[in-house]
Amino acid sequence: MDLSKRARSILYAVITEFIASGEPVGSRTLSKKYGFDLSPASIRNVLADLEDAGLLVQPHTSAGRVPTPAAFRLFIDALLSARELPVGSAQQIQSQLEALPPGADMLREVGRLLSDMSGVAAITFRSRTDQRTVVKLRFIPTRPGELLSVIVLSDGTVENRFIRMERPPSEGELERVHNLLEEMVGGLSLASLRDYVANGAAAQRGELAKLQGLGVSLINAALEGSSPTQDIIIEGRARLLEQPEFAHTTQVKEVMRALEEREQLVNLLDRTLASEQVQVFLGEEATAAVGYPVSLVAAPYREQGGEPGGAVGVIGPTRMDYPFLVPLVAATARAMSAAIAGRTDAAPSPKPDRDES
Repeated sequence: MDLSKRARSILYAVITEFIASGEPVGSRTLSKKYGFDLSPASIRNVLADLEDAGLLVQPHTSAGRVPTPAAFRLFIDALLSARELPVGSAQQIQSQLEALPPGADMLREVGRLLSDMSGVAAITFRSRTDQRTVVKLRFIPTRPGELLSVIVLSDGTVENRFIRMERPPSEGELERVHNLLEEMVGGLSLASLRDYVANGAAAQRGELAKLQGLGVSLINAALEGSSPTQDIIIEGRARLLEQPEFAHTTQVKEVMRALEEREQLVNLLDRTLASEQVQVFLGEEATAAVGYPVSLVAAPYREQGGEPGGAVGVIGPTRMDYPFLVPLVAATARAMSAAIAGRTDAAPSPKPDRDES
């Protein structure tokens, strides 16, 4: 939208003040707090022009103005190319991720950190198991006709699942399969690893082909038990209740229900995975997906091979501190990608959670 420098400055001041106060912004407030070399009457004329342009609305005749979703979008688009997170905050994110112990669920810890730093609810999203990078893969005999597959993923999560086989491989065969997979597993997803081993088996003969075929069978069995859906984790939901926009009981119930029905968020987060930078969803776009008027700021993080592994972000009312949140989310996603790239966690001892009788 083509705005004069003066109109753009006043619009950004209105948005900044509204984010801070949550109240309609008047010309006198702008004149006193933002140092414009203009009279309140001149500021009112600019506000009227911005209202005519669909960037501001006036709830009541005697009230100040409130930014529209179009105004927030203009403001956010400027932020995406103009703002960086302070060095101290970026270092805090990096140091806390580096301090995570082996086996920690990195995505959940990132959500907690992001919620604490932002003061709003954080949302983290990981792709399906078969799409995420595998760090280690082991098959452990448990009882006759059964193996336990232990999959250690690059974001620190460990997935255990039981595999039924009529003729399970011997311990010697399993050791050879493990040695084979150890040479191939780096930087590949579970599905890609299966295809890679299968292609290798097709090009071999004799015992090596048989061994690689066994590896394919075991990986296929592990894939059959993997989750077909993406995981969504929401941290700091109580912080949503602190926002005046969600102060009433009915509003609280609606926004909590929207967050419980997490599949409604998947489409927006899938769109984030296809991007290279922070995505901000607000207004009708976010309302249609979530079912309630909220805003979502999210950015993708990458797996070891460079493929999208998931997304991290924050969710809250339209009136959020975007000048801080946009670079914060971007820096968190970058730190997450860097941490995954350097992750070398070994598989902890598996702890099966099922009836052994």
